Amino acid sequence: MSPAESSAAPTEETDRRPLPPGWSSYITPEGLRYYVNSSSKETTWRRPSSSAEAPQRPLAPQNSSPYGKTCWVITHHLSVSPRFLLQINCVTFPLPGEGPEQQLLKPDEWSYCDYFWADRKDPQCTTSVTGFEVLLQKQLKGKQLQKEMAEFIHERIKIEEEYAKNLSKLSLSPLAAQEEGTLGEAWTQLKKSLHDEAEVHLKFSNKLHTEVEKPLLTFRGDNFKKDLKKYDHHIADLRKQLASRYASVEKARKALADRQKDLEVKTQQLEIKLSNKTEEDIKKARRKSTQAGDDLMRCVDLYNQTQSKWFEEMVTTSMELEKLEVERIEWIQQHLRQYTTLRHETDMFNQSMVEPVDQLLQNVDPAKDRELWVKENKTGDVRPVDMDI
Repeated sequence: MSPAESSAAPTEETDRRPLPPGWSSYITPEGLRYYVNSSSKETTWRRPSSSAEAPQRPLAPQNSSPYGKTCWVITHHLSVSPRFLLQINCVTFPLPGEGPEQQLLKPDEWSYCDYFWADRKDPQCTTSVTGFEVLLQKQLKGKQLQKEMAEFIHERIKIEEEYAKNLSKLSLSPLAAQEEGTLGEAWTQLKKSLHDEAEVHLKFSNKLHTEVEKPLLTFRGDNFKKDLKKYDHHIADLRKQLASRYASVEKARKALADRQKDLEVKTQQLEIKLSNKTEEDIKKARRKSTQAGDDLMRCVDLYNQTQSKWFEEMVTTSMELEKLEVERIEWIQQHLRQYTTLRHETDMFNQSMVEPVDQLLQNVDPAKDRELWVKENKTGDVRPVDMDI
């Protein structure tokens, strides 16, 4: 390629107007921009114009060897597509604002399956956490909070037990035991009422243990964390496979660029000096370039298959985690309402203290809780797409 031709092939698009119908822009392995007409197969260094009087300059002279054109045909078919893609930790995402918007899988539900595709970096941008790990951390945090609720109820039980013990002890006090007559009878009944009240509080503490504390502690026991680790390992393994497939694609892409460059060099040698040996070398280089192109397509297919599997598992697993969170909230709601019911039964004269709690528990809404949490913690709603060549 002459210097004049090189200068006519800039690596950056300065003209932002859309290309005429049928034309696409590509970059050579050396970083030079050229244009291809998908209908006529015409190639040119000059940016095509929609005006009829603007002639196009071909990539090579009209009398060049047919081998010279082979290189560009291969480049046309195996260049990265004009589709706008973004690579994040070896996963392909469309650039925001480019191309058609993807529809949410569960519109208006703020589902986990729609908002945790991208990775989240820490404030220092040194490490990142995958969206799936954010969902797992939510589950582990819920398990810990449930345990803390059980500890709170346990402390309440201890207070009730101590109170019942003190009431029972006070009911046996000998103070004013010598009082006689009807007043003595009333005094004796007052002390007995303390014993009866102690029994009520002791019964309340026992029910708190069996009907509130124990269910909170035993709901999703030790196996729950093991199940979450299985989810984590499964999704992480798929991400590792993606990284491996992506490395293979990049290696194959480099190999193709090297083969095409070698083919171009040998083609230029043939144009300078014709010889049987040079023609044989070009045939070999062309075969290797074609093979490298096939290898690249195979690697991209494997990458897309792995990404499809990851996508499927991410959707199904995140929806399972969403279901588990709803179950957790409803379970806690059920047993805290049992707490207020028992409290009503224990202290009929202080209903007003637990009525606000009753009202708020009735208004617990897992869907609303999920919406608030997703809005605050979502990592990205742009889902991955296939890698194209």
